[in-house]
Amino acid sequence: MTPEEMARRFKYHAPSETTRDLHEGLREATLEFAAKMVALLPGDSREKSLAFTAFEESQFWAHAHLARNL
Repeated sequence: MTPEEMARRFKYHAPSETTRDLHEGLREATLEFAAKMVALLPGDSREKSLAFTAFEESQFWAHAHLARNL
């Protein structure tokens, strides 16, 4: 791994005005989708828990994309 790649992966990426707005839009969209999932998936189960965990992970990676690549 190059020093540039390590810096891209592990250093703090301060949000710009553009990415700040994109992060906020992403948070709003994921919150709406999470609420829809709650409404469509009544009850509790391992599968529902895993679906939410995977969704949280996908949100993390989407935010990482914005922070690291824009």
